[in-house]
Amino acid sequence: MSIINAERISESVGAKILDVDADRLRTDPDLPDAVSEALENYGVLLFPVLDADNETLVEFCRKLGTLINFSHLPPETDEVMEISFDPANPNAEYFASNEYWHIDGLLDEVAPKSSILTARITSAEGGETEFASTYLAYDSLSDDEKARFADLRVVHSFEAIQRLTYKNPTPEQLTEWASRTVREHPLVWEHDSGRKSLVLGATASHIAGMDLDEGKALLADLQARTTGPGRVCSHSWTEGDTVFWDNTGLVHRVCAFDHSKPRTMHRSTVAGQEKIK
Repeated sequence: MSIINAERISESVGAKILDVDADRLRTDPDLPDAVSEALENYGVLLFPVLDADNETLVEFCRKLGTLINFSHLPPETDEVMEISFDPANPNAEYFASNEYWHIDGLLDEVAPKSSILTARITSAEGGETEFASTYLAYDSLSDDEKARFADLRVVHSFEAIQRLTYKNPTPEQLTEWASRTVREHPLVWEHDSGRKSLVLGATASHIAGMDLDEGKALLADLQARTTGPGRVCSHSWTEGDTVFWDNTGLVHRVCAFDHSKPRTMHRSTVAGQEKIK
């Protein structure tokens, strides 16, 4: 069994991997299992200045599970999405909402298992990526809260997160947002492993069956507690850094930066295997 040297970044979530380089990604047959175990333990893994090219990362990530295909976009490969505000990028309009806490893929039938992000061009100021554990968020609830929240269901929509960026949307934007799938998820996700986490983030519109203002206040309070002091792992990027994270047990966001300046990230995504239930 491959062993990796992990150094905790914070008490709550995250570890820096000190002894893995691009060559080891290609040649160590036991490394995928070690990375999967470390993801379970730490939630976020930072590989500083890994400097692995897309081909190497994709080949390694295929050993962690099925990669989501982005062939409807113009990435370098079908399994790599480019995240940038280049006007030629067809998704640039939507990336601004990445500055709000979210879980990737909550509007899909099955949310992704994990995401892998590599810095190709970094911003001079800002642009850090932050992570917070939704497992810890659940574990920190009181017994009374766990009982009260057990049957609550939350409605998630594309419009909810986009309205945070676009305060006065155009009719065209409203029409496009309304065409997107709306999902209802339990507030508490009981995973196949037996662990429980909260399903939160900027896609959360309201709590089904609850007074609108009361539900929004509860969601805001839980998110504030999830991402409060001592709960956040923040990473300042250096070109060549790669970060893996457990998308099923974390919320994440990018910190503000100048969108008119170059910043390019490449992301691959391991498809999920369990529905939120």
